Amino acid sequence: MKEKIISTATNMFLKLGFKSVTMDDIACEMCISKKTIYKFFDNKELLIEETTSMFHYQIHEIINEIVLKNYNAIEENFEIRKMFKDMFKSADNSPVYQLKKHYPSIYETIINREIEECDTVFKQNIIKGIKQGLYREGINIDSIAKFHYTLIFGIKGIIISEKEAQKLELEILEYHTRAIATEFGVKELEKQLMNLEK
Repeated sequence: MKEKIISTATNMFLKLGFKSVTMDDIACEMCISKKTIYKFFDNKELLIEETTSMFHYQIHEIINEIVLKNYNAIEENFEIRKMFKDMFKSADNSPVYQLKKHYPSIYETIINREIEECDTVFKQNIIKGIKQGLYREGINIDSIAKFHYTLIFGIKGIIISEKEAQKLELEILEYHTRAIATEFGVKELEKQLMNLEK
């Protein structure tokens, strides 16, 4: 039952917002009593902590699956972006913005964990891209990875509209790729951008 509550709450939080969804709403959606939810979660904040933690875990499981598919480094980044776009397509307002505004301590915990994970994923992607001749040799991998996730998380915490956040994330991805790409890498980037327009 706990897993079902977390799953339902996650979908509702992402679609309707962390602030607006109440424990009553979740109970009503599941056709259970609010008392049943309180058996597992003392309050809404604890439920949000568990849902965001579980969602974070699921996201990185999917990212790992994408990495294992052996896309080239640039294609891999576009596939990861597509995964995020699909996950948040039903959200009007950015879930990250809402979390930061209404539950700042939970936001801090999630962002710190996210930065740690992204640092690893981004560095691996850069190393892979250099080996494939898509990214330039001799670039500072640590700094480039940090620049990339600082830009992404910087906009996520201040942009209310999820649609606007996703538009800016695509521009950041293009900016990041152009900054480190070889001539061969730029051609692959242009190919990925053209595929988005189709």
